[in-house]
Amino acid sequence: MILLEIVFLAIVQGIAEFLPISSSGHLVVLAAIFEQCGIHLEEKLTVNIVLHLGSLAAILVFYRRRVWQLLGADRRVVGLLVVATMPAVVVGLALKIYCEDTLKDPMAAGLMFFVTAAMLLWTGRHQSGQTECRDLSYPRALVIGVFQAIAILPGVSRSGSTIVAGLAVGLKRDEAATFAFLLAIPAIAGAGLLEIKDLVAQGTGGLSAAALLLGALISFVVGLATLAWLIRWIQQGQLHRFAWWLLLIGPLVVVWQLATYWG
Repeated sequence: MILLEIVFLAIVQGIAEFLPISSSGHLVVLAAIFEQCGIHLEEKLTVNIVLHLGSLAAILVFYRRRVWQLLGADRRVVGLLVVATMPAVVVGLALKIYCEDTLKDPMAAGLMFFVTAAMLLWTGRHQSGQTECRDLSYPRALVIGVFQAIAILPGVSRSGSTIVAGLAVGLKRDEAATFAFLLAIPAIAGAGLLEIKDLVAQGTGGLSAAALLLGALISFVVGLATLAWLIRWIQQGQLHRFAWWLLLIGPLVVVWQLATYWG
């Protein structure tokens, strides 16, 4: 049963990490559903780290040429990424210290799904800009970083919020996606380092290396395919269509949590 849960969560992670529907929100909701059904994955921290490593590998492979260009023609983008990462560092540490329970709250995820849906619906009326990543100003990079910091809350999509912010500051559609996913590299890696620190103290429990490796591999493969599909939709200006899923699942999660609370 544990292996099946890891496989299922890996598929969800591979899809939701890149689609603008919030992987953290979906994983929080699914974890609550599993627990309500009496299925407990004791080492959630270990699984979370491994699945995110699979997603990180998918980004590095898909954007390998752009990552390599950061050492050459796109050196200026490195500074922009550093500036855009800072808000998430500050907000992420604060939430981890003071509001960690909120990050695991399915009700919070359900409510935040509406926020992500609203941002995505805005893109349906917005025309593509003309700016490329290397020409982005530092203040505008900071704006994108603030949107990424907001996405630390469960239910707010990191990819969705940063792509929307990129479009809002004038980036081309494909460049907004590129900057968003390049920005995900330090974000995912940094969050992983924080969790690894906790993992060293807790240990990996009884989870086998084979199960964890399978989870990482599934997260990587599904994530790579999802990322390629998403980029095509972004280029076609179809990002807003993902809002309808969130407008469907958001009310269901909120009603379920209210029923659980009052029950």
